[in-house]
Amino acid sequence: MSAALPATAAVCEAASGTRLLPLVELFTSEGCDSCPPADRWLTSKFPAPAAGASASVLAFHVDYWDRLGWKDRFATARFTERQYAAMRAGGETFVYTPQVLVQGRDTRHWEGSAAIDKVAAARARASRADVKLVIDSVAADAVDTRLVVRVGEQALYKRAEAWLAYTDSRLTSDVKAGENRGVRLTHDHVVRTLAGPFTLDAQGRLDTAVHVPLPAERGRDAALVAVVQDARNGEVLQTLSLPVCAVL
Repeated sequence: MSAALPATAAVCEAASGTRLLPLVELFTSEGCDSCPPADRWLTSKFPAPAAGASASVLAFHVDYWDRLGWKDRFATARFTERQYAAMRAGGETFVYTPQVLVQGRDTRHWEGSAAIDKVAAARARASRADVKLVIDSVAADAVDTRLVVRVGEQALYKRAEAWLAYTDSRLTSDVKAGENRGVRLTHDHVVRTLAGPFTLDAQGRLDTAVHVPLPAERGRDAALVAVVQDARNGEVLQTLSLPVCAVL
């Protein structure tokens, strides 16, 4: 059963601040028996929802485990390609699951303090992009939003690109085959839709309407997450997360 989107009288918009809001990405799969601990780690460190969250969080389910006995219904080839793109941008030579990226960079030993230390260090840095999200309408099958980005450094905005993800949480699966057979899995911050990349104009600006289709099966705590990155090396310039609220 699909969960209802939250209704609120609050204005459905948000703008980024002067400090960087870091990006944490988890590449995971229901077919990988080492992935559930990473899923639990993500939830424990970055609960959904959380007011004043320390980072924007995206969990991408990749599809290259699907051939081994269990098809992950949250996985797509596009998310796998994002992982490979991050590999190339970071100068790495292979991908793996579970993999945690902080600010677009592979982060080993995430189960210790490495990832959290990277998030804290990134939060102390100044933002290199301004981002705004405005939800114009929410229907049964889609969210229409406006994404506004500005990058001030000329050399940087020529390489900048923006992405917009729709995520939800508290999604469960009873796995019936593969390495996690017999296990009930719970996932948070799952990317269901990814739009982009959007390029900036000659003045380093982007102002575009984005139509975001909603999945038939929905979880809780739906959010839109905007990410601005340097397309050359994957460096994250700024992010912004906005809970999906009903426009009254």
